[in-house]
Amino acid sequence: MGIYEELVWRGLIKDESSPEIKDLLNKGGMTFYIGTDPTGDSMHIGHFSSFLISKRLKDAGHNPILLVGGGTGLIGDPKPDAERPMITVEEVEHNFKCLKKQAEDIFGFEVVNNYDWLKDFSYIEWLRDIGKYFNIGYMLNKDIVRRRLEEGITYTEFSYMMLQAYDFMHLYQTRGVTLQVAGQDQWGNITAGIELIRKKLGKEVYGFTMPLLTKSDGQKFGKTNGKAIWLDINKTSAYEMYQFFINSEDDKVIDYLKFLTFLSKEEIERLEQSNKEHPELREAHQALAREVITFLHGQEAYDSAVKIARTFFKGDFSELTFDELKQGTADLEKHTLKEDAPLIQTLVEMGVCKSNREARDLISGSSISVNGEKVTDLDFVLRKEDAFNNELTIIKKGKKYYYALQFE
Repeated sequence: MGIYEELVWRGLIKDESSPEIKDLLNKGGMTFYIGTDPTGDSMHIGHFSSFLISKRLKDAGHNPILLVGGGTGLIGDPKPDAERPMITVEEVEHNFKCLKKQAEDIFGFEVVNNYDWLKDFSYIEWLRDIGKYFNIGYMLNKDIVRRRLEEGITYTEFSYMMLQAYDFMHLYQTRGVTLQVAGQDQWGNITAGIELIRKKLGKEVYGFTMPLLTKSDGQKFGKTNGKAIWLDINKTSAYEMYQFFINSEDDKVIDYLKFLTFLSKEEIERLEQSNKEHPELREAHQALAREVITFLHGQEAYDSAVKIARTFFKGDFSELTFDELKQGTADLEKHTLKEDAPLIQTLVEMGVCKSNREARDLISGSSISVNGEKVTDLDFVLRKEDAFNNELTIIKKGKKYYYALQFE
């Protein structure tokens, strides 16, 4: 099947500006762009699902340009429910450099910055040359604007659409870009750019959007325990990412495989069947974690994540490096000890047990392990010298509950 048919099968096309897009995508040879604003110093898994489409299109013979909006990032794309907080010029510049390097390292594509062409506009020049092509009624009818009218939307936010539309026109004139790709929440901005180019230049360009990747309850995909899943391995370790994908919802994992991997239709359909018949094997979840982590961080990082997961399942930490131990306990709340302390007292202080009696019962019943070793001694003392690297102690309660102690 052609690239258009593959994108449709994967569920990666929501809105299309023209029926011609099917033939244009299958033919190849288009220069297109996809963008993000530098609101943070790393992309997250939501960006990954969007930017992967650039590689799919490149492999089909199209030419991608990634835009990191150093100019639009100073303004802020309107959110559905509230105004984005302004960030400083210095923050935007720092974030741009981080995202540019990350995009180049992961995808190997050219990165441009719209600050380069937006910074020199005077206000009068902008109104005369660009603003006159935008009808207020047309802009008010855009979904994201319409939803914000009741709560209130500032002129700054309202103007964002014009900036993104101009980006499209500038890239069309200077780089031959004829297609913009974005998430479904950018549809209004894409069509604004198409209209600007049609009105000012009399030329036809195109756009399509991708559905946002969501969980079963409709929330955006990409957070766990309130934390974003970042592509920067220093912000989200390979093990944290592994746990995130392994714990994906069973009824959504096949969608995630279609969105986030390059596995073939046949392989994904096989995994779908396995997921239905033997969900306990979590074969689809394993494939999802393997494909994403190896793409982003390499085979070694994936192998390490699997080793950490298996080690914590068994409760024997002897095979792990100290760095791997820290990865495995990153999401555990750390209880700090200043000096050696009795185990029973510490279990109560940490909230592992409600009382000294419960702590004694668990220890006597061999239900407490310290650093992988069962403890039955009621007088056991937690010592800094026994901690991993004289710093970290791991307590296990029962078969699956872990707690971490940090010695100062």
